[in-house]
Amino acid sequence: MVLVTYDVSTTTEAGKKRLRHVAKQCVNYGQRVQNSVFECLLDPAQFAALKNKLEGIINKDEDSLRYYFLGSNWKRRVEHVGARQTFDPEGTIIV
Repeated sequence: MVLVTYDVSTTTEAGKKRLRHVAKQCVNYGQRVQNSVFECLLDPAQFAALKNKLEGIINKDEDSLRYYFLGSNWKRRVEHVGARQTFDPEGTIIV
């Protein structure tokens, strides 16, 4: 489990566009848990691909990315309080 967080400057139209692109890539790999925070259950290849895509989008002089590696025991490290419970990405999916 990797927690991906980002802060993208939106003072310009280009910054707003970068923000949309970063969010779109994160949605493709995980679930949004806060505005700029995503929980992503990734193997090493998927993480490398996501990291490469995100770092190709941001402006390193104005924006930032942070990756928190929670590991395989991530459920014991995450506590949620309040609205909008999230789903368990390792749970059963019924279609």
